[in-house]
Amino acid sequence: MDTLTHSNTERADRARAALAEKPDGVIEQIAVQADVTPADVLASLPEGAAVLVPADRWDAVWKDMTGWGEILLIVHTDDIVLEVNGALVDGSEGHGWFNIHGDSPIGGHIRKDRCVNIAFVDRGFHGRRSCSVWFMNGDGKAMFKVFVRRDKERALIEDQVQRFEALRMAAAA
Repeated sequence: MDTLTHSNTERADRARAALAEKPDGVIEQIAVQADVTPADVLASLPEGAAVLVPADRWDAVWKDMTGWGEILLIVHTDDIVLEVNGALVDGSEGHGWFNIHGDSPIGGHIRKDRCVNIAFVDRGFHGRRSCSVWFMNGDGKAMFKVFVRRDKERALIEDQVQRFEALRMAAAA
């Protein structure tokens, strides 16, 4: 076994071990515990829990999600977990950025070219099902995540779950 393969095997082993300790925990915290990337942890989830599609599906994925209604957008860094509720609006490309502006609290500029793949994540989180779309960069981290919202009883909004499942299937085809 060469050094790179050995290193990748060790990373995968650490990710699986940390995930086994807290299977429904925060992916980023599991990654820190195992000294791996969130992408390594996503790859260790049970089959089908994280479906990866190429970054070239960005436009189709984004366009579909603009019809989901109010979602939860999360940006999780080492320093902050920023959560914003709002609808995604159409974006436009300019000056090397994907620009989002409209009638929503979600707005700004995204380095779309840093996205290497998009992960559709359907897993348990603190005892409840969670469905989200992660835009992943080459560092193995989520640039940002779009979550299916919950209702007042903390149940996933069924219409959004159906949209998530349909988009996951279409994007992976």
